[in-house]
Amino acid sequence: MLPPGPSVPVSGCPVQRGNFSQRGSNNRKKAKAKVARAHRKVRNARNDFLHRASTNLVRNADLIAIEDLNVSGMVKNPTLARSISDAGWGEFRRQLEYKCERYGRQLVVIDRWHPSSKTCSSCGHVLAELSLNTRHWTCPTCRTRHDRDINAAKNILAAGRAVAGGDSGDACGAGVSRQGASLPPSAGKQERSQPVCSRAAAQPQD
Repeated sequence: MLPPGPSVPVSGCPVQRGNFSQRGSNNRKKAKAKVARAHRKVRNARNDFLHRASTNLVRNADLIAIEDLNVSGMVKNPTLARSISDAGWGEFRRQLEYKCERYGRQLVVIDRWHPSSKTCSSCGHVLAELSLNTRHWTCPTCRTRHDRDINAAKNILAAGRAVAGGDSGDACGAGVSRQGASLPPSAGKQERSQPVCSRAAAQPQD
């Protein structure tokens, strides 16, 4: 899973001084400058992490599969909005797209309605319901214990491989689309890798 990015504290000396300083005063200008520096530091730290993570994936994988999350809709949830914005999911996808195109990698985007979290990656059983606050669950068919995010990443990788192999009708490959350049010949010889984050998985190079 992508760790939450750094965020600017809602309280603190610069912000508080900016709120209570007199408009137009030198103290208010100094406080605004400190807040701007804090935001810039956070923004640079987030971008640095995303660039490092995306570059590492593109350098070490022939095939990268991600889920087409509705980020703009998810940030409307007041409980999750700040964490989602801090993680920078939209920017992470943008970086993956142009880097995959630049280096000849294949990026497969899985449809957002694909039940990656509810599908057992071991036997294929699909749960009828799975609440958002359920982070671990046991498959009623094969009794495999799953971490929600790792299980979803395995299913996303399986769906991406199905598309790369030209068979989008597989149980884990329905409703997916292809992006980026053709998969290099070496990709057919790959072994299964561990998922790299909650909503993205990659197939390593030889």
